[in-house]
Amino acid sequence: MQLITNEQVRDLGNLELLARQVVEGFIIGLHKSPFHGFSVEFAEHRIYNQGEPTRNIDWKVFARTDKMYTKRYEEETNLRCQIVVDSSSSMYFPEVSSRSEDHVNKIRFSALAAASLMNLLLKQRDAFGLTFFNEGVDLHSRPKSSTTHYRLMLTYLQQLIDRPTHDVKTTTAAALHQIADSIHRRSLVVLFSDMFDEAEQEEELFAALQHLKHAKHEVILFHTVDTSKEIDFEFENRPYEFIDMESGERVKLQPQQVREHYVAQVAAYQQRLRLKCLQYKIDYVEADIQAGFRPILQQYLVKRARMR
Repeated sequence: MQLITNEQVRDLGNLELLARQVVEGFIIGLHKSPFHGFSVEFAEHRIYNQGEPTRNIDWKVFARTDKMYTKRYEEETNLRCQIVVDSSSSMYFPEVSSRSEDHVNKIRFSALAAASLMNLLLKQRDAFGLTFFNEGVDLHSRPKSSTTHYRLMLTYLQQLIDRPTHDVKTTTAAALHQIADSIHRRSLVVLFSDMFDEAEQEEELFAALQHLKHAKHEVILFHTVDTSKEIDFEFENRPYEFIDMESGERVKLQPQQVREHYVAQVAAYQQRLRLKCLQYKIDYVEADIQAGFRPILQQYLVKRARMR
């Protein structure tokens, strides 16, 4: 199975190539799993009838036999998927530069995960759209299924990577309400976010997640985090200056002074988020940016199988 290394993620100049590598490696792994053949292989050929769309003609068979056949796929659905990416400043943690040891941050991980999902959706001939949000909805494209649309979406994701933002806050609840209202047909909504918002907005955030479900959408929340740093607070025991990427607020301290309290508070919030998702029948997945992309694609296939 092909894997994407930290060094490859360091240069995301060719998002299409990396996404294809992620998906091809994933599909190779599927051949030894219960998902073997799931919507990535066709069931049979049949003779092409005049007037039918030409997109499913098997041109390799035509070259060998001089006869036109079309490919009928095992799974032909009209799934509509809206991929929603949090583009607030906190998603650019940890900061990536030529001098840093980190080559992947939350926004890079989310962008490549989104590109890989779109690549898989395109293979399955399903429609996909893309939404970015921070203090409001920055981008909202309606679902389509075409190579041209796919490459346009990749361009938007590349711009997100190449243009880091500073001091841009998140109003996740308001943005999710707006997104729920803007998706007019039942869809699968895939959300990549660190879900970091103002503490007093927690109930509003949960209400916005509920709004997505009330609108009859299926929802997967990929809670995108750097687990070692943001959940487990694994920093060396030396003085640090911590900077809030959304507000610019600075705090100087040693990690051991606050680690126990910090870990307990974050774990409690994460548990409340899990329970709300369970209550609203939203799939909650902790997406550790250091854990690779297989869990993302695997969870998508599990959800898609349930929606058949």
